Amino acid sequence: MSTLSSTVAPKTSTGRGHDGTPPFIRGGGDDFHGDGSPDFGSRMRQARFGLLAALVPIFMLFLGIAVAYLWRQQSAVLDSHTGHLVRYWTKVRLPVELLLFNTLLLFLSSVAMEMARRRIAQQAALEPLRNIPGLLLLSGWKFPWLASSMFLAFAFLAGQGAAWRALQIRGFFMDNASSGFVYLLTGTHAAHLAGGMLVLGYAMFATLARKNIVHRRIVVDITAWYWHFMLVLWVCIFALLYFVG
Repeated sequence: MSTLSSTVAPKTSTGRGHDGTPPFIRGGGDDFHGDGSPDFGSRMRQARFGLLAALVPIFMLFLGIAVAYLWRQQSAVLDSHTGHLVRYWTKVRLPVELLLFNTLLLFLSSVAMEMARRRIAQQAALEPLRNIPGLLLLSGWKFPWLASSMFLAFAFLAGQGAAWRALQIRGFFMDNASSGFVYLLTGTHAAHLAGGMLVLGYAMFATLARKNIVHRRIVVDITAWYWHFMLVLWVCIFALLYFVG
């Protein structure tokens, strides 16, 4: 004798919370809160504020060097032999073609960082969807934007080293004020870029280790904005040395 068993339908959500608002879809694991959560917004704002706090003294440092450079160029000293005020300033013959090529390398490195920043933002936006059963997110080959930016940054630093050697071949060393300021401005910029490359290296490690998507997005975002700042700063330094020096 056959029996008829009743099927209990699973309880489904109406798609709204208790207050009638749509529920927020969270990703699973690693404390992921999604792009729209207060936690992510607060962490991003704090990180960007910290970056701004770090960029202000860097900007003031280069501004101070630039002001000293302009003041020294226009200043005159007393010649002990003639008793007249004279200007001891030798215009530095820059390797313009090489510096322009270096500028292109840094520009491409900044573009690569921006592409990495946009891609990680898209991944963070799609992360909550990965936990929906039956939904398959296709992921094809991804261009290594972070590695490309790192390679271009190394090429830029190597190009700066070649520019310094070109200056020495032309007889410009750090034994006079004009060429000394060139080495000071370009060397200080290179040191700050090298420091940023350490953070970029950590961003690459975090990506390979597949750390928390929110953490990765914040690190890449901060690194990208720092890279853009380094590009603008270098363009200003190059323009100062070319048009004023």
